[in-house]
Amino acid sequence: MKKEDRQQFTLRITQANSTELIVILYEMLLCYLTDAQEALQEKEIPEGSASEDKDLFREAVRKARGCLNELMTSLDLKYEPAPELMRLYLFCIRRLALGEARRDSRFLEEIRRVIEPLAGAYREIAGQNSAGPVMNNSQTVYAGLTYGRNTLTENMADQGTNRGILA
Repeated sequence: MKKEDRQQFTLRITQANSTELIVILYEMLLCYLTDAQEALQEKEIPEGSASEDKDLFREAVRKARGCLNELMTSLDLKYEPAPELMRLYLFCIRRLALGEARRDSRFLEEIRRVIEPLAGAYREIAGQNSAGPVMNNSQTVYAGLTYGRNTLTENMADQGTNRGILA
Protein backbone atom coordinates (compact mmCIF):
# COMPACT_ATOMS: atom_id res chain seq x y z
CA MET A 1 0.00 0.00 0.00
CA LYS A 2 1.39 3.37 -0.97
CA LYS A 3 1.91 6.15 1.54
CA GLU A 4 -0.87 8.20 -0.09
CA ASP A 5 -3.29 5.28 0.27
CA ARG A 6 -2.44 4.91 3.96
CA GLN A 7 -3.00 8.62 4.51
CA GLN A 8 -6.33 8.49 2.68
CA PHE A 9 -7.49 5.47 4.69
CA THR A 10 -6.43 7.19 7.92
CA LEU A 11 -8.37 10.31 7.02
CA ARG A 12 -11.45 8.28 6.08
CA ILE A 13 -11.28 6.28 9.33
CA THR A 14 -11.37 9.46 11.41
CA GLN A 15 -14.56 10.60 9.64
CA ALA A 16 -16.33 7.20 9.27
CA ASN A 17 -19.36 5.78 11.00
CA SER A 18 -19.47 2.11 12.04
CA THR A 19 -20.68 0.84 8.65
CA GLU A 20 -18.15 2.90 6.73
CA LEU A 21 -15.39 1.40 8.90
CA ILE A 22 -16.35 -2.05 7.59
CA VAL A 23 -16.21 -0.73 4.01
CA ILE A 24 -12.75 0.71 4.71
CA LEU A 25 -11.58 -2.65 6.10
CA TYR A 26 -12.81 -4.39 2.95
CA GLU A 27 -11.03 -1.84 0.75
CA MET A 28 -7.82 -2.19 2.75
CA LEU A 29 -8.05 -5.99 2.43
CA LEU A 30 -8.48 -5.70 -1.35
CA CYS A 31 -5.54 -3.31 -1.51
CA TYR A 32 -3.31 -5.76 0.40
CA LEU A 33 -4.43 -8.60 -1.87
CA THR A 34 -3.39 -6.49 -4.85
CA ASP A 35 -0.01 -5.82 -3.21
CA ALA A 36 0.49 -9.56 -2.63
CA GLN A 37 -0.45 -10.40 -6.22
CA GLU A 38 1.92 -7.75 -7.55
CA ALA A 39 4.75 -9.14 -5.41
CA LEU A 40 4.11 -12.60 -6.87
CA GLN A 41 3.96 -11.36 -10.45
CA GLU A 42 7.47 -9.94 -10.42
CA LYS A 43 9.03 -12.28 -12.99
CA GLU A 44 12.38 -10.62 -13.56
CA ILE A 45 13.81 -10.52 -10.07
CA PRO A 46 17.50 -9.65 -9.72
CA GLU A 47 19.62 -12.05 -7.67
CA GLY A 48 19.74 -9.97 -4.48
CA SER A 49 16.10 -8.84 -4.38
CA ALA A 50 14.32 -12.21 -4.44
CA SER A 51 14.23 -12.19 -0.67
CA GLU A 52 12.87 -8.63 -0.68
CA ASP A 53 9.99 -9.59 -3.00
CA LYS A 54 9.26 -12.59 -0.81
CA ASP A 55 9.18 -10.27 2.20
CA LEU A 56 6.81 -7.86 0.40
CA PHE A 57 4.50 -10.78 -0.38
CA ARG A 58 4.56 -12.05 3.20
CA GLU A 59 3.97 -8.56 4.60
CA ALA A 60 0.98 -7.99 2.31
CA VAL A 61 -0.47 -11.38 3.28
CA ARG A 62 0.08 -10.62 6.98
CA LYS A 63 -1.75 -7.31 6.66
CA ALA A 64 -4.58 -8.90 4.67
CA ARG A 65 -4.90 -11.51 7.43
CA GLY A 66 -5.05 -8.67 9.97
CA CYS A 67 -7.96 -7.09 8.07
CA LEU A 68 -9.81 -10.41 7.99
CA ASN A 69 -9.19 -10.91 11.72
CA GLU A 70 -10.56 -7.45 12.44
CA LEU A 71 -13.64 -8.18 10.33
CA MET A 72 -14.18 -11.42 12.26
CA THR A 73 -13.82 -9.80 15.68
CA SER A 74 -16.29 -7.07 14.72
CA LEU A 75 -19.08 -9.61 14.19
CA ASP A 76 -21.84 -10.00 16.77
CA LEU A 77 -22.76 -13.65 16.27
CA LYS A 78 -26.14 -13.21 17.96
CA TYR A 79 -27.47 -11.47 14.84
CA GLU A 80 -27.92 -12.59 11.26
CA PRO A 81 -26.01 -12.73 8.90
CA ALA A 82 -22.98 -12.75 11.23
CA PRO A 83 -22.59 -16.58 11.33
CA GLU A 84 -22.56 -16.73 7.52
CA LEU A 85 -20.08 -13.87 7.33
CA MET A 86 -17.88 -15.69 9.87
CA ARG A 87 -17.84 -18.76 7.62
CA LEU A 88 -16.88 -16.61 4.62
CA TYR A 89 -14.09 -14.92 6.56
CA LEU A 90 -12.77 -18.29 7.79
CA PHE A 91 -12.83 -19.55 4.19
CA CYS A 92 -10.81 -16.47 3.18
CA ILE A 93 -8.30 -17.07 5.99
CA ARG A 94 -7.79 -20.66 4.82
CA ARG A 95 -7.39 -19.57 1.18
CA LEU A 96 -4.96 -16.88 2.25
CA ALA A 97 -2.87 -19.48 4.11
CA LEU A 98 -2.85 -21.74 1.03
CA GLY A 99 -1.92 -18.82 -1.21
CA GLU A 100 0.93 -17.92 1.10
CA ALA A 101 2.20 -21.48 1.44
CA ARG A 102 2.03 -22.22 -2.30
CA ARG A 103 2.82 -18.66 -3.42
CA ASP A 104 -0.14 -18.91 -5.80
CA SER A 105 -2.21 -15.87 -6.71
CA ARG A 106 -5.24 -17.99 -7.69
CA PHE A 107 -6.07 -18.35 -4.00
CA LEU A 108 -5.84 -14.59 -3.57
CA GLU A 109 -8.20 -14.14 -6.51
CA GLU A 110 -10.73 -16.46 -4.84
CA ILE A 111 -10.67 -14.20 -1.78
CA ARG A 112 -11.19 -11.16 -3.99
CA ARG A 113 -14.27 -12.81 -5.56
CA VAL A 114 -15.75 -13.27 -2.07
CA ILE A 115 -14.85 -9.84 -0.67
CA GLU A 116 -15.73 -7.53 -3.59
CA PRO A 117 -19.49 -8.26 -3.51
CA LEU A 118 -19.51 -7.88 0.27
CA ALA A 119 -17.74 -4.53 -0.03
CA GLY A 120 -20.31 -3.39 -2.58
CA ALA A 121 -23.19 -4.43 -0.34
CA TYR A 122 -21.71 -2.62 2.64
CA ARG A 123 -21.14 0.51 0.51
CA GLU A 124 -24.88 0.57 -0.19
CA ILE A 125 -25.69 0.04 3.48
CA ALA A 126 -23.21 2.74 4.52
CA GLY A 127 -25.15 5.27 2.46
CA GLN A 128 -28.23 4.49 4.54
CA ASN A 129 -26.47 4.74 7.91
CA SER A 130 -27.07 8.27 9.21
CA ALA A 131 -25.04 7.79 12.40
CA GLY A 132 -22.19 10.19 12.95
CA PRO A 133 -18.51 9.33 12.92
CA VAL A 134 -17.23 6.84 15.49
CA MET A 135 -14.41 9.26 16.33
CA ASN A 136 -16.30 12.33 17.51
CA ASN A 137 -13.29 14.27 18.65
CA SER A 138 -10.92 14.01 15.67
CA GLN A 139 -9.25 16.73 13.68
CA THR A 140 -11.21 18.43 10.94
CA VAL A 141 -9.47 18.34 7.56
CA TYR A 142 -10.20 20.88 4.85
CA ALA A 143 -8.87 20.27 1.35
CA GLY A 144 -8.70 22.79 -1.47
CA LEU A 145 -6.55 24.48 -4.05
CA THR A 146 -3.92 26.79 -2.63
CA TYR A 147 -2.35 29.87 -4.19
CA GLY A 148 0.30 27.60 -5.67
CA ARG A 149 0.12 26.37 -9.18
CA ASN A 150 -2.70 23.76 -9.10
CA THR A 151 -1.47 22.10 -5.93
CA LEU A 152 -3.79 20.47 -3.44
CA THR A 153 -3.12 20.96 0.22
CA GLU A 154 -4.84 19.75 3.37
CA ASN A 155 -5.19 22.06 6.35
CA MET A 156 -5.80 20.70 9.82
CA ALA A 157 -8.06 22.67 12.14
CA ASP A 158 -8.45 22.28 15.90
CA GLN A 159 -5.17 20.53 16.59
CA GLY A 160 -5.75 20.30 20.32
CA THR A 161 -4.41 17.45 22.42
CA ASN A 162 -7.85 16.08 23.33
CA ARG A 163 -8.62 14.06 20.18
CA GLY A 164 -9.96 10.59 19.45
CA ILE A 165 -12.90 8.51 20.55
CA LEU A 166 -15.05 10.01 23.26
CA ALA A 167 -16.61 7.65 25.77
